[in-house]
Amino acid sequence: MRNFYEQFKTPIVFVILIFLGLGIYTKLFGPIPFYINSTNTTKTDLFSSSGSGEATAVPDQATIYVGVTKTANTVEDAQKQVNTIASKLIADLKKLGVKDKDIKTTNYSVNPNYGNIRPMGMAQGISEPIDSGLPYQGKASGYEVTQNIEVKVKPIEKVNQVIDTATKDGANLVGGVNFTFSDDLQKKLEQQATKQAVDEAKQKAQTLSNASGIRLGKIVNVVSSTNNYPYPVMMEAGKAQDSTVPPTEVTPGESTITISVTIYYETY
Repeated sequence: MRNFYEQFKTPIVFVILIFLGLGIYTKLFGPIPFYINSTNTTKTDLFSSSGSGEATAVPDQATIYVGVTKTANTVEDAQKQVNTIASKLIADLKKLGVKDKDIKTTNYSVNPNYGNIRPMGMAQGISEPIDSGLPYQGKASGYEVTQNIEVKVKPIEKVNQVIDTATKDGANLVGGVNFTFSDDLQKKLEQQATKQAVDEAKQKAQTLSNASGIRLGKIVNVVSSTNNYPYPVMMEAGKAQDSTVPPTEVTPGESTITISVTIYYETY
């Protein structure tokens, strides 16, 4: 045991003397300063270049908004008229090949008509109501029932048939025809436009860097945005057609997808 103590006696005394010396130094001269060197290796200087690309095609599908609205003295009579027309319309759309999943009722509403009945509290000859929060007096003079239907049409050649069938069956609401691309065609056009946009951005980056003497490094980020402008063809409310009315001719024309791309490069 004595030999073990003798073996570690000198180092222990040395460590104690060091701490005592540090304590005395800090009392006389203050804390000992420590310095840490740090290096930031993240490159913050980026060079950006933008490009755009377009792809144009004829839309291959359409969405048509049709409907019927009727007014009668009772809710039942108005509903009967609307339901009869809507049922026939849906059945005829299916005969044209429109699938069940592509026919959707977007609105069915029943609203009373009060005509020019004065609010309760409106005195004869007084232009302002006594209390505008009071309910209307009297009973409804009639009821209006409306049903709106959204129809997706593909192939697009059936658009005119769908419109003519709807008006022939008694639909008196035709909102608009919205020509669109199917998912497959949309994807194909976006790929074409994106490639064109990237090629243009890279070419601009190379031209600008050569002219300015900037050396481009690797691409570190790419940001893109899509502008697709399918347009609706607005139509007036139709009347039931007869044999003297020429068939509808609605044409889709062409629609364009535009892709904008910004590429970010490291510089050195």
